[in-house]
Amino acid sequence: MHNAHVTFRGDYDVDELIDVIEGNRKYVKCLFVYNKIDTISIEEVDEISQDPINACISIHMELGLDILLQKIWKILGMVRVYTKRKGFEPDFSDPIILTHERGGLTVKNTILQIHKSLLDDFASAFIWGRSCAYSPMRCGLSHELGDEDVIQILKKQTKAGNLMKGSVIKP
Repeated sequence: MHNAHVTFRGDYDVDELIDVIEGNRKYVKCLFVYNKIDTISIEEVDEISQDPINACISIHMELGLDILLQKIWKILGMVRVYTKRKGFEPDFSDPIILTHERGGLTVKNTILQIHKSLLDDFASAFIWGRSCAYSPMRCGLSHELGDEDVIQILKKQTKAGNLMKGSVIKP
């Protein structure tokens, strides 16, 4: 049996003690979802939903599902980024989902989620959305994107690329 006498020189709680001793604890984000709110009073629903980590829903009556979805996106810190090809409208059907845990919210991480070979030819990107001072804004790899931003990736112009487009290179 192992015993220890522990002295705290500060205001710490039990969780902080366990973190120091174990060192490998990982806390998971939590959202409490209460179903069947159609069977309780409005006052009880209002009391439960005051806490930001609670969501009240009714699957039977399809109540609160949109609020639940918004809270999931917010708690997980997910950001949707839409892509746009030059000369076309943005593709709002299939967003790229970014999070801080999966590499970050930067233009570079967005490009890596599309395909890593795009980084070799990257020149800049046009961004439309809330993360910009004006739209479109030309940005580099370190620009942090916001929810529902639109990105258009611009590639470097190479001599081979110009030849393919019909340009003539003069010596």
